[in-house]
Amino acid sequence: MPIKVQSNLPAIKILEGENIFVMDEARAVTQDIRPLKIVILNLMPTKIITETQLLRLLGNSPLQVDIELLQTATHESKNTSHRHLTTFYKTFDQIKDQKFDGMIITGAPVEQMDFEEVDYWDELCEILDWAKKHVYSTFHICWGAQAGLYHRYKVRKYSFEEKLSGVFRHKILNPLHPLLRGFDDSFVIPHSRYTGVVREDIEAQPQLEILASGEEAGVSIVCSRNGREFYILGHAEYDRDTLAGEYFRDINKGLDIKVPVNYFPDDNPIKKPRMEWRSYASLLFMNWLNYYVYQQTPYDLEDLKKMMYDY
Repeated sequence: MPIKVQSNLPAIKILEGENIFVMDEARAVTQDIRPLKIVILNLMPTKIITETQLLRLLGNSPLQVDIELLQTATHESKNTSHRHLTTFYKTFDQIKDQKFDGMIITGAPVEQMDFEEVDYWDELCEILDWAKKHVYSTFHICWGAQAGLYHRYKVRKYSFEEKLSGVFRHKILNPLHPLLRGFDDSFVIPHSRYTGVVREDIEAQPQLEILASGEEAGVSIVCSRNGREFYILGHAEYDRDTLAGEYFRDINKGLDIKVPVNYFPDDNPIKKPRMEWRSYASLLFMNWLNYYVYQQTPYDLEDLKKMMYDY
Protein backbone atom coordinates (compact mmCIF):
# COMPACT_ATOMS: atom_id res chain seq x y z
CA MET A 1 0.00 0.00 0.00
CA PRO A 2 1.52 3.36 -0.91
CA ILE A 3 1.69 5.20 2.41
CA LYS A 4 1.44 8.96 2.14
CA VAL A 5 3.56 10.61 4.83
CA GLN A 6 5.71 13.68 5.19
CA SER A 7 8.80 13.36 3.03
CA ASN A 8 11.35 13.61 5.86
CA LEU A 9 9.75 11.26 8.38
CA PRO A 10 12.60 9.05 9.74
CA ALA A 11 10.62 5.85 9.13
CA ILE A 12 10.75 6.39 5.35
CA LYS A 13 14.40 5.37 4.92
CA ILE A 14 13.91 2.21 6.99
CA LEU A 15 10.79 1.16 5.09
CA GLU A 16 12.24 1.92 1.67
CA GLY A 17 15.18 -0.31 2.59
CA GLU A 18 12.64 -3.11 3.16
CA ASN A 19 10.93 -2.43 -0.21
CA ILE A 20 7.85 -1.05 1.51
CA PHE A 21 6.20 1.39 -0.90
CA VAL A 22 6.17 4.81 0.75
CA MET A 23 4.74 7.75 -1.20
CA ASP A 24 5.61 11.31 -0.32
CA GLU A 25 3.12 14.16 -0.56
CA ALA A 26 4.44 15.46 -3.89
CA ARG A 27 3.73 12.21 -5.70
CA ALA A 28 0.47 11.49 -3.90
CA VAL A 29 -1.25 14.63 -5.18
CA THR A 30 -0.73 13.47 -8.79
CA GLN A 31 -2.96 10.39 -8.26
CA ASP A 32 -6.62 10.95 -9.06
CA ILE A 33 -8.01 8.73 -6.28
CA ARG A 34 -9.34 9.28 -2.79
CA PRO A 35 -6.84 7.83 -0.33
CA LEU A 36 -7.93 6.17 2.87
CA LYS A 37 -7.43 8.57 5.73
CA ILE A 38 -5.92 6.88 8.80
CA VAL A 39 -5.05 8.69 12.03
CA ILE A 40 -2.61 7.03 14.44
CA LEU A 41 -2.81 8.11 18.08
CA ASN A 42 0.68 7.11 19.21
CA LEU A 43 0.82 6.73 23.00
CA MET A 44 4.02 4.67 23.07
CA PRO A 45 7.13 6.33 24.55
CA THR A 46 9.38 5.18 21.67
CA LYS A 47 7.27 6.89 19.04
CA ILE A 48 9.63 6.59 16.07
CA ILE A 49 9.93 2.81 16.56
CA THR A 50 6.14 2.47 16.80
CA GLU A 51 5.59 4.68 13.75
CA THR A 52 7.86 2.43 11.71
CA GLN A 53 6.22 -0.78 12.94
CA LEU A 54 2.71 0.42 12.09
CA LEU A 55 3.60 1.97 8.74
CA ARG A 56 5.33 -1.27 7.75
CA LEU A 57 2.06 -3.16 8.29
CA LEU A 58 -0.05 -0.55 6.52
CA GLY A 59 2.18 -0.57 3.45
CA ASN A 60 1.36 -3.79 1.62
CA SER A 61 -1.65 -3.29 -0.66
CA PRO A 62 -2.39 -1.28 -3.83
CA LEU A 63 -4.48 1.33 -2.02
CA GLN A 64 -3.17 4.73 -1.07
CA VAL A 65 -3.28 5.61 2.62
CA ASP A 66 -2.95 9.13 3.96
CA ILE A 67 -1.41 8.90 7.44
CA GLU A 68 -1.92 11.49 10.17
CA LEU A 69 0.14 11.12 13.35
CA LEU A 70 -1.53 12.28 16.57
CA GLN A 71 -0.12 12.96 20.04
CA THR A 72 -1.81 13.95 23.27
CA ALA A 73 -1.50 17.59 24.26
CA THR A 74 -1.84 16.83 27.97
CA HIS A 75 1.26 14.65 28.23
CA GLU A 76 4.87 15.66 27.61
CA SER A 77 6.90 12.90 25.95
CA LYS A 78 10.26 12.23 27.60
CA ASN A 79 11.57 9.76 25.01
CA THR A 80 10.89 11.55 21.72
CA SER A 81 12.37 14.90 20.77
CA HIS A 82 10.19 17.99 20.82
CA ARG A 83 11.35 18.74 17.27
CA HIS A 84 10.13 15.37 15.99
CA LEU A 85 6.75 15.80 17.64
CA THR A 86 6.18 19.35 16.41
CA THR A 87 7.32 18.43 12.89
CA PHE A 88 5.36 15.22 12.34
CA TYR A 89 2.56 15.14 14.91
CA LYS A 90 -0.65 17.05 15.43
CA THR A 91 -2.80 17.48 18.50
CA PHE A 92 -6.47 16.71 18.81
CA ASP A 93 -7.47 20.37 18.47
CA GLN A 94 -5.75 20.46 15.08
CA ILE A 95 -7.65 17.47 13.61
CA LYS A 96 -10.96 17.40 15.50
CA ASP A 97 -12.89 18.96 12.60
CA GLN A 98 -11.70 16.26 10.17
CA LYS A 99 -13.14 12.81 9.46
CA PHE A 100 -11.16 9.60 8.97
CA ASP A 101 -11.73 6.17 7.49
CA GLY A 102 -9.79 4.50 10.27
CA MET A 103 -7.95 5.14 13.50
CA ILE A 104 -5.25 3.21 15.35
CA ILE A 105 -4.75 3.75 19.09
CA THR A 106 -1.50 2.25 20.35
CA GLY A 107 -0.59 0.76 23.68
CA ALA A 108 1.10 2.70 26.48
CA PRO A 109 3.25 1.66 29.47
CA VAL A 110 0.67 2.80 32.02
CA GLU A 111 -1.41 -0.34 32.58
CA GLN A 112 -0.42 -0.60 36.24
CA MET A 113 -2.10 2.75 36.91
CA ASP A 114 -5.84 3.24 37.30
CA PHE A 115 -7.25 4.65 34.08
CA GLU A 116 -8.32 7.87 35.76
CA GLU A 117 -4.79 8.43 37.12
CA VAL A 118 -3.24 8.64 33.63
CA ASP A 119 -2.50 12.31 32.97
CA TYR A 120 -4.08 12.29 29.50
CA TRP A 121 -7.10 10.14 30.41
CA ASP A 122 -9.69 12.92 29.98
CA GLU A 123 -8.22 13.83 26.61
CA LEU A 124 -8.26 10.20 25.49
CA CYS A 125 -11.91 9.86 26.51
CA GLU A 126 -12.72 12.97 24.47
CA ILE A 127 -10.97 11.44 21.45
CA LEU A 128 -12.84 8.13 21.87
CA ASP A 129 -16.16 9.98 22.00
CA TRP A 130 -15.17 12.11 19.01
CA ALA A 131 -14.44 8.95 17.01
CA LYS A 132 -18.13 7.99 17.05
CA LYS A 133 -18.90 10.71 14.51
CA HIS A 134 -15.50 11.21 12.89
CA VAL A 135 -13.95 7.74 12.39
CA TYR A 136 -15.50 4.73 10.68
CA SER A 137 -13.42 1.93 12.27
CA THR A 138 -10.99 2.08 15.20
CA PHE A 139 -8.18 -0.43 15.88
CA HIS A 140 -7.05 -0.49 19.53
CA ILE A 141 -3.77 -2.09 20.66
CA CYS A 142 -2.85 -3.46 24.14
CA TRP A 143 -3.45 -0.74 26.77
CA GLY A 144 -5.28 1.23 24.10
CA ALA A 145 -7.65 -1.74 23.82
CA GLN A 146 -8.13 -1.94 27.58
CA ALA A 147 -8.79 1.80 27.72
CA GLY A 148 -11.35 1.65 24.93
CA LEU A 149 -13.19 -1.29 26.50
CA TYR A 150 -13.27 0.44 29.86
CA HIS A 151 -14.46 3.81 28.58
CA ARG A 152 -17.09 2.46 26.22
CA TYR A 153 -18.33 -0.63 28.07
CA LYS A 154 -16.99 -0.32 31.64
CA VAL A 155 -15.00 -3.54 31.13
CA ARG A 156 -12.39 -3.45 33.88
CA LYS A 157 -8.80 -4.62 33.70
CA TYR A 158 -7.27 -7.11 36.12
CA SER A 159 -3.69 -7.11 37.39
CA PHE A 160 -1.47 -10.17 36.90
CA GLU A 161 0.84 -11.57 39.54
CA GLU A 162 3.71 -11.14 37.10
CA LYS A 163 4.21 -9.57 33.70
CA LEU A 164 2.79 -11.44 30.72
CA SER A 165 5.66 -11.28 28.27
CA GLY A 166 6.38 -13.50 25.29
CA VAL A 167 4.93 -14.94 22.10
CA PHE A 168 1.70 -16.80 22.81
CA ARG A 169 -0.57 -19.06 20.80
CA HIS A 170 -4.24 -18.19 20.35
CA LYS A 171 -7.22 -20.16 19.12
CA ILE A 172 -9.65 -18.60 16.65
CA LEU A 173 -13.18 -18.70 18.03
CA ASN A 174 -14.96 -17.45 14.90
CA PRO A 175 -13.10 -18.74 11.82
CA LEU A 176 -15.61 -17.08 9.47
CA HIS A 177 -15.00 -13.57 10.75
CA PRO A 178 -13.45 -11.39 8.02
CA LEU A 179 -10.82 -9.94 10.37
CA LEU A 180 -9.28 -13.42 10.65
CA ARG A 181 -9.76 -14.51 7.06
CA GLY A 182 -6.73 -16.47 5.86
CA PHE A 183 -5.55 -17.34 9.37
CA ASP A 184 -4.69 -20.86 10.47
CA ASP A 185 -6.74 -22.52 13.22
CA SER A 186 -4.33 -21.00 15.71
CA PHE A 187 -1.76 -18.24 15.51
CA VAL A 188 0.91 -16.51 17.59
CA ILE A 189 1.52 -12.86 18.46
CA PRO A 190 3.58 -11.16 21.18
CA HIS A 191 2.15 -9.85 24.45
CA SER A 192 3.80 -7.49 26.92
CA ARG A 193 1.54 -6.34 29.75
CA TYR A 194 0.76 -6.49 33.43
CA THR A 195 -3.04 -6.49 33.10
CA GLY A 196 -5.82 -8.03 31.04
CA VAL A 197 -9.57 -8.48 30.67
CA VAL A 198 -11.63 -11.58 31.40
CA ARG A 199 -13.99 -13.50 29.17
CA GLU A 200 -17.04 -13.14 31.42
CA ASP A 201 -16.91 -9.34 31.34
CA ILE A 202 -16.73 -9.30 27.54
CA GLU A 203 -19.51 -11.86 27.14
CA ALA A 204 -21.73 -9.73 29.38
CA GLN A 205 -21.69 -7.06 26.65
CA PRO A 206 -23.99 -8.13 23.78
CA GLN A 207 -22.39 -5.59 21.44
CA LEU A 208 -19.01 -7.34 21.71
CA GLU A 209 -17.63 -10.62 20.38
CA ILE A 210 -14.44 -12.47 21.35
CA LEU A 211 -12.62 -13.53 18.19
CA ALA A 212 -9.49 -15.14 19.65
CA SER A 213 -8.23 -16.35 23.00
CA GLY A 214 -5.33 -18.37 24.38
CA GLU A 215 -4.63 -20.54 27.39
CA GLU A 216 -1.78 -18.35 28.62
CA ALA A 217 -2.65 -14.92 27.21
CA GLY A 218 -6.42 -15.14 27.72
CA VAL A 219 -8.79 -12.97 25.70
CA SER A 220 -6.73 -11.53 22.85
CA ILE A 221 -8.97 -10.14 20.09
CA VAL A 222 -12.37 -8.55 20.65
CA CYS A 223 -14.59 -6.70 18.21
CA SER A 224 -17.84 -4.81 18.20
CA ARG A 225 -20.49 -6.61 16.19
CA ASN A 226 -20.98 -3.59 13.92
CA GLY A 227 -17.35 -3.79 12.77
CA ARG A 228 -16.40 -0.31 13.91
CA GLU A 229 -14.23 -1.25 16.89
CA PHE A 230 -11.42 -3.79 17.21
CA TYR A 231 -9.49 -4.49 20.40
CA ILE A 232 -6.17 -6.34 20.12
CA LEU A 233 -4.76 -7.16 23.57
CA GLY A 234 -1.35 -8.12 22.18
CA HIS A 235 1.28 -6.46 19.99
CA ALA A 236 1.13 -7.98 16.51
CA GLU A 237 3.06 -4.95 15.25
CA TYR A 238 6.20 -5.71 17.30
CA ASP A 239 9.52 -6.26 15.53
CA ARG A 240 11.77 -9.26 16.14
CA ASP A 241 13.77 -7.42 18.82
CA THR A 242 11.05 -5.40 20.58
CA LEU A 243 10.41 -7.86 23.41
CA ALA A 244 14.17 -8.28 23.84
CA GLY A 245 14.60 -4.54 24.18
CA GLU A 246 11.89 -4.40 26.83
CA TYR A 247 13.36 -7.37 28.69
CA PHE A 248 16.88 -5.93 28.87
CA ARG A 249 15.47 -2.51 29.80
CA ASP A 250 13.62 -4.05 32.75
CA ILE A 251 16.70 -6.07 33.79
CA ASN A 252 18.80 -2.91 33.75
CA LYS A 253 16.22 -1.27 35.99
CA GLY A 254 16.71 -4.07 38.50
CA LEU A 255 13.21 -5.48 38.05
CA ASP A 256 12.52 -9.11 38.86
CA ILE A 257 11.41 -10.06 35.37
CA LYS A 258 11.28 -13.45 33.65
CA VAL A 259 12.58 -14.23 30.19
CA PRO A 260 9.82 -13.72 27.59
CA VAL A 261 7.99 -17.00 26.90
CA ASN A 262 8.47 -18.82 23.55
CA TYR A 263 10.77 -16.08 22.28
CA PHE A 264 14.50 -16.70 22.69
CA PRO A 265 15.72 -20.12 21.45
CA ASP A 266 16.20 -22.37 24.51
CA ASP A 267 15.06 -19.36 26.62
CA ASN A 268 18.58 -18.02 26.23
CA PRO A 269 18.58 -14.19 25.98
CA ILE A 270 21.95 -14.26 24.23
CA LYS A 271 20.43 -16.00 21.19
CA LYS A 272 18.62 -14.22 18.36
CA PRO A 273 14.84 -14.15 19.01
CA ARG A 274 12.53 -16.14 16.78
CA MET A 275 10.22 -14.17 14.46
CA GLU A 276 7.06 -16.28 14.07
CA TRP A 277 4.18 -13.77 13.90
CA ARG A 278 4.98 -11.51 10.92
CA SER A 279 2.55 -13.17 8.49
CA TYR A 280 -0.29 -13.08 11.04
CA ALA A 281 0.38 -9.43 11.78
CA SER A 282 0.24 -8.58 8.07
CA LEU A 283 -3.03 -10.47 7.63
CA LEU A 284 -4.57 -8.84 10.68
CA PHE A 285 -3.88 -5.29 9.53
CA MET A 286 -4.70 -5.97 5.88
CA ASN A 287 -8.01 -7.62 6.74
CA TRP A 288 -8.95 -4.66 8.92
CA LEU A 289 -8.07 -2.18 6.19
CA ASN A 290 -9.79 -4.17 3.45
CA TYR A 291 -12.98 -5.44 5.08
CA TYR A 292 -13.66 -2.78 7.70
CA VAL A 293 -12.14 0.40 6.30
CA TYR A 294 -11.91 0.28 2.49
CA GLN A 295 -15.07 -1.76 1.79
CA GLN A 296 -17.27 -0.25 4.49
CA THR A 297 -16.40 3.40 4.89
CA PRO A 298 -18.50 5.88 2.87
CA TYR A 299 -16.76 7.46 -0.11
CA ASP A 300 -17.72 10.89 1.17
CA LEU A 301 -16.52 11.01 4.77
CA GLU A 302 -19.08 13.69 5.53
CA ASP A 303 -21.62 10.85 5.45
CA LEU A 304 -20.15 9.53 8.70
CA LYS A 305 -22.46 11.84 10.61
CA LYS A 306 -25.38 9.77 9.27
CA MET A 307 -23.81 6.61 10.68
CA MET A 308 -23.57 7.77 14.31
CA TYR A 309 -24.05 4.92 16.75
CA ASP A 310 -24.49 4.78 20.50
CA TYR A 311 -22.62 2.62 23.02
